[in-house]
Amino acid sequence: MNISAVIITKNEEKNIADAIASVLWADEILVVDSGSTDDTVQIAKRAGATVIEREWPGFAAQKQFASDSASNDWIFSLDADERVTQELKEEIIHLKDRPESDLADGYRIARLSYYMGRPIRHGGWYPDRQLRFFNRKKGHWKDVLVHESVEMQPGARTATLENDILHYSVENAAHHHRMIGERYAPLAAEQMFERGRRTSPFKAAAAGPAAFFRAYVLKAGFLDGFPGFCIARFAAHHAFLKHLLLWEKQKRSL
Repeated sequence: MNISAVIITKNEEKNIADAIASVLWADEILVVDSGSTDDTVQIAKRAGATVIEREWPGFAAQKQFASDSASNDWIFSLDADERVTQELKEEIIHLKDRPESDLADGYRIARLSYYMGRPIRHGGWYPDRQLRFFNRKKGHWKDVLVHESVEMQPGARTATLENDILHYSVENAAHHHRMIGERYAPLAAEQMFERGRRTSPFKAAAAGPAAFFRAYVLKAGFLDGFPGFCIARFAAHHAFLKHLLLWEKQKRSL
């Protein structure tokens, strides 16, 4: 089993060196960059990665391109704001020594996110298992606008690894607010609209409180202290905003 670690980037000079350092155990490290204006490309090359520069086609399409461009069939997909732990590295290296007949075709891995300086284990943020290690002959990235994921072929075998990817997605409150307003809520509204979902002022008004209650109470976000409260509050903002943006799209389409 030869493994290609693939990472997509744009303006990730703060993250890319650490991301690459955490996958130096891979047989190949491939970075696909979409027009960075900072030092991402230069840092990635110095860190030992092969870099392909390509215009941005969307998350799923870019990750599929990265998987298709790798030299090996076994793909480990990592985001620039993620890190492979030493324990996960050892677990994957151990898989390389096993007979191919003992291997699954894809492996789900839990992500442990850090927020306001602490690991978050509640509120729906953990274990957040993602299928990130897979044989590209048996799986592909689903063509969706947001929350892209790997879809395995019918009959493919999947398993779950025991150790985590560490996720450092949110720098501060302002960054979290921008992520929702500039990326996740608009993309979610667009995806909902394309799938035929519709909303109303009542649904928009109710979406925020429902999301807060779900994250903070039902999913025990309160156990993560003040960071858990902030996460639930931002979840409410995201839920309201995506419904509001969807409602605006509906009005314009009439």
